Amino acid sequence: MKIGDRVRRLRMQRGLTQEELANRCELSKGFISLLERDLTSPSVDTLTDILESLGTDLKNFFSDFTDEKVVFSDADMSVKEDGEAMKGFIKWLVPSAQKNRMEPILIEMAPGGETEEDDPHEGEEFGYVLAGNIKIILGDRVIRARRDDSFYFRPTAPHRIVNAGKSVCRVIWVSTPPSF
Repeated sequence: MKIGDRVRRLRMQRGLTQEELANRCELSKGFISLLERDLTSPSVDTLTDILESLGTDLKNFFSDFTDEKVVFSDADMSVKEDGEAMKGFIKWLVPSAQKNRMEPILIEMAPGGETEEDDPHEGEEFGYVLAGNIKIILGDRVIRARRDDSFYFRPTAPHRIVNAGKSVCRVIWVSTPPSF
């Protein structure tokens, strides 16, 4: 494992220069440069200090991220059927997305169907209309969107989606933070 390359990537992700990282760890810029090029190895204590300055620790630094699942099949997804008001279903596209910063879902509704009203909350909402026509009800505003339109708003008012067309609508909806 190349420790230096991982340290460099973390430093760059945090927007730090070599000098800024060195100052935070009470090391020299030259030492950080040599470390990032794998020309020197830090002691465990020095590496611990560097990682702490980069917002991580030894366990997370050395964990193997290749085990993190990236692609999800239909078998991984869960579906909630909603017959009365929605006349359709919600499909969670990423299992356990509630632990993530965003939660993507697929909504399918028959004509006249509507999602439950969501209360105002912190974060952002984004959607893309795959099929049909919808109304986005955002407080007192009614905004129309049709196939191939996208929408984005800050959820500062109660909001929901209504199928405004004569055919089934399908919408990808991403909420941050997760709220579905």
